[in-house]
Amino acid sequence: MDLEKLLETLANYATDYGLKLLGAVAVWIIGRWVIKLIVKAFSKVMDKGNTDSSLKPFLKSLIGALLKAMLVISVLGMLGIEMTSFIAILGAAGLAVGMALSGTLQNFAGGVMILIFKPYKVGDLIETQGHLGTVKEIQIFVTTLLSPESKTLIIPNGPISNSDVTNYTTEGVIRVDLTFGISYEANIKSAKDELMKVMMDHPLVLKDPAPFVGVSELGDSSVNLAVRPHTKPENYWAVYFEIYESGKNALDSANISIPFPQMDVHMIGK
Repeated sequence: MDLEKLLETLANYATDYGLKLLGAVAVWIIGRWVIKLIVKAFSKVMDKGNTDSSLKPFLKSLIGALLKAMLVISVLGMLGIEMTSFIAILGAAGLAVGMALSGTLQNFAGGVMILIFKPYKVGDLIETQGHLGTVKEIQIFVTTLLSPESKTLIIPNGPISNSDVTNYTTEGVIRVDLTFGISYEANIKSAKDELMKVMMDHPLVLKDPAPFVGVSELGDSSVNLAVRPHTKPENYWAVYFEIYESGKNALDSANISIPFPQMDVHMIGK
């Protein structure tokens, strides 16, 4: 009798858990298939929305990982495994890891925001966090800039996403701000004509918007002229240095002196 009861009990357990196991296997197989369809559909949505190419693989893997985690929890629950304690442990572990990696997670979130909203892209000339440079690479945690001194600047995405970003490339044109000082004895109109001619003759200076020269300040030792050519962002430094050099040569040729700081001393005596 005991053997018969044992066999009957084993048969019941086998039937019960066998059905659960088959159901769990079926859910696993169907779930994997459904996840593939969801990820594929999500990828098509990103393609239609012109999502940044560097963001697509990350989002696809993130969605796939979340859905697979949910599937594993569902399958284990079908097998009768108590998931409450397991989920609580995972939650506590996730909280601890999140607190330890708070800075990294901030950079991660900042990178996602940058890739989605695109305040700048590779090749743009930007200024942020006290640095000026051309965007060389946008990664999920950092942005890499190439400075005018050919220095590679690696800036965390978290601070960038939460601070001001000046993008000099967005409008396709940038103004170059230059200052030339001439002596008080010099003819202002002649100096303006010489500097305007230098800008008009330069191949990289745009004619629209038109370049401008005007008196910006009556300094201690000089009359300061504001020289304002416009150019394309990629030509900024070429125009900056070449206009300064050509402007100096043009003023020298016109005998217009560029004074150095000086002081008049009056001696009072008997």
